[in-house]
Amino acid sequence: MIFVAALAPLGAQPGETSATPSGSGLPVPRFVSLKSDRVNLRNGPGTDYPTGWVYRRAGLPLEIVKEYESWRQVRDSEGATGWVLQSFLSGRRTALVLPWERKASATPPLVPIHANDSERSNVVVNVEAGVIADLHTCDGRWCRVTVDAYSGYIEQKKLWGVYEGETIK
Repeated sequence: MIFVAALAPLGAQPGETSATPSGSGLPVPRFVSLKSDRVNLRNGPGTDYPTGWVYRRAGLPLEIVKEYESWRQVRDSEGATGWVLQSFLSGRRTALVLPWERKASATPPLVPIHANDSERSNVVVNVEAGVIADLHTCDGRWCRVTVDAYSGYIEQKKLWGVYEGETIK
């Protein structure tokens, strides 16, 4: 048997680009979602690093900002960063509705989901800020979403989990 060891250049940090591929090869940054209701956010890319936080919300969107082997450095809607094992992440696209409008001591505002991609169209349902929506399509201005049994359109700028101007087909 022949074993080949691939070493990162001296001084390389986890997730840095080197001559040896170390990650998925997919674009970074990008959005993903959690597969499970219990996912550890670690302080570094490995199980030897302490857990800094535990996410308890399957479908929660996260932004991958760096990759190192099978670990992904992620950022959540509040700006917290840490490392998650890739197998706990899904390519399924979800978004949080106006998470920046949730305040601890106040009732979350309601956000309309419209029947069509127009503010003048009928409102299908009003959802609370902070709810998770499944993304189906986005045209850079409006996204077609599903929340529970309700489907419709919401302005893209009201979502965290999709980039400004990003299109999803």
